[in-house]
Amino acid sequence: MRFDATIDYPADVHTVAAMLADEDFIRRKLEASGALDSSHEVIHDGAAFTITTRRGLPTDQVPASFRSLVGQRLDVRLVEAWAAPHEDGSRAGTISLDIVGAPVRVTGVMNLRPQGSGTVQSFSGDITASTPLFGRPIEKAAADAVDKVLAVERRIGLDFLARS
Repeated sequence: MRFDATIDYPADVHTVAAMLADEDFIRRKLEASGALDSSHEVIHDGAAFTITTRRGLPTDQVPASFRSLVGQRLDVRLVEAWAAPHEDGSRAGTISLDIVGAPVRVTGVMNLRPQGSGTVQSFSGDITASTPLFGRPIEKAAADAVDKVLAVERRIGLDFLARS
């Protein structure tokens, strides 16, 4: 299943990129996700950076009909890899999300680009579930979860930028 989403931020691309790699911002996102436990790592390679987060999530947001497939918790690993900026400050990146023990994978691309005095962060990718018969409903549930995660990230990002 395909997904596309955007987040608009009222700050320049450099500021938004710095926020995305900021330890405090990442901690806030993890806490706001309802994680039972979490960890994160930010690796800088020149102007490029990669953020890897791991979180244990309760399965209460998984549709009841699919909970038997995932157990009592979801162990989620998310890798966001951002390339160095282009001349105009825009950046491209990739995103990969795996749920340990669940037949779901999310892969895609991300972009940061200037728009007026602000920045647009866009996401585009695919959600795949490798479970026969139940694949499509699982993908739909995962797409709904991605939408909720991005709404939380936007809220945390706007708050973070307002405090900076």
